[in-house]
Amino acid sequence: MRQSHPHLVRRIAVTATGLSLVAAVWAVMTYDRARGGYQHELLVPWMTDLGINWHLGMDGISATLALLHALCAFAGVLISYAIKDRVKEYYLFYLLLISGVFGVFLSLDLFFFYFFYEMAVIPMYPLIGIWGSDTREQGVVRFTKEYAAIKLTIYLTAGAVLALVGILWLYVGTGASTFDIVSLERQFAVTPVPANLQRAIFPLLAIGFGFIVPLWPFHSWSPIGHAAAPSAVSMLHAGVLMKLGAYALIRIAMNLLPVGAQTWLPVLAALCVMNIIYGGFVAMAQKDLKFIIGYSSSSHMGYVILGLACLTTLGLNGAVLLMFAHGIMTALAFALVGHVYDQCHTRYLPDLGGLAHQMPFIGACGVMAAMASSGLPGFANFVAELFVFVGGWDRYRVQTICAVFGVVITSVYMLRFVRGTFFGPVKPVYAHVHDAVSPFARLPYVLLALVLLGVGCWPAPLVRLVDSGARPLIQRVAPQEVGRLAGQR
Repeated sequence: MRQSHPHLVRRIAVTATGLSLVAAVWAVMTYDRARGGYQHELLVPWMTDLGINWHLGMDGISATLALLHALCAFAGVLISYAIKDRVKEYYLFYLLLISGVFGVFLSLDLFFFYFFYEMAVIPMYPLIGIWGSDTREQGVVRFTKEYAAIKLTIYLTAGAVLALVGILWLYVGTGASTFDIVSLERQFAVTPVPANLQRAIFPLLAIGFGFIVPLWPFHSWSPIGHAAAPSAVSMLHAGVLMKLGAYALIRIAMNLLPVGAQTWLPVLAALCVMNIIYGGFVAMAQKDLKFIIGYSSSSHMGYVILGLACLTTLGLNGAVLLMFAHGIMTALAFALVGHVYDQCHTRYLPDLGGLAHQMPFIGACGVMAAMASSGLPGFANFVAELFVFVGGWDRYRVQTICAVFGVVITSVYMLRFVRGTFFGPVKPVYAHVHDAVSPFARLPYVLLALVLLGVGCWPAPLVRLVDSGARPLIQRVAPQEVGRLAGQR
């Protein structure tokens, strides 16, 4: 009975995430893009005296990110079959993490938004501290998994506390009688928050949620967390968790504090250049496969912040679409690195090479992930980055030029990643390694790769979905920008 117990736990986890994926696909397909707004809503009164309600729903932006999360969560559970120790506890924390992220994307109440945000962060500590691995370089421990777990927790908790101060200040300072985001949108449309109060609260939210983006200079926890985490946790960390900060900026900071957004987003646009360039150069210098992908993720999130800072529909569409594309790509990359590590027992790039001979399927997926990260046409990342570049050209020309240069940097380290891992002469020490052979083993890689190609070759359905949420938001936040663009047409 004990021997069958882990198999039962795994089947329950696969079933739960599979049903979540089906529900996310159904929600996206049945979302009325022409009507837009919040749909599939559920409202249950909870603490009415404080204006706290169980209010769930989605617009085009949150529907897209919920679909991203469902795809990464399902693929991550399949990858987690490599976990052999304390399986029940692992899946308990992993599913708790998944539930927290879904709650953030679907919550339309500030109280539950923050509750689920913390719920998504807390499981990372045991997942890394128990099931993670020390980072070694040439046999020497560079970082222990305990150090990585503690540093991640401290950074994200500090950011969450700062964001909580901003949320409570918004609630008390405006005399609001509700935490409901939809009600606050209507209230602030009639009685806007005083401009000085907006300018004071916005940086608290931007920096607080910026910790998890991770916005430079609060980024140092992230690559270490990537490197120490189990493969499936790294997939969710880079694929989805980093998007929570950007989504919080959209749903709370930009949505409710438009004057604060117009004041402070240019500052974020300047900081994001450091994400793009600094993160890219540091990724180029790394020799650990997970550190390469980890710093690459920090770099790519700079493009997302640049798209948000544009305060245009095109820029916001590009930012959200890039969150989706980058989430799928980086989940695929970390899954591949996990397979390589399980087979070779090292992630040290100089020790690898020639693995495509023994692992042609994994090698082909690795090439696809590298090309997608580099913005090759035909992959979803190309469309998203193009939107960001075009959307940012008029307002942030210098930053956009730096971002385009960042694509060149990305190509350098990703091609180096592929060449050093999969190509070159065969090394006898890795003669025993094997490919992902069975259809079940290949399923997560095929699923993620097909999504990248599908959205890249036919982006219109997803773009229309994102646009249905982005356009009303920009009309509320920057109506003068909408009028200017309309006048140009």
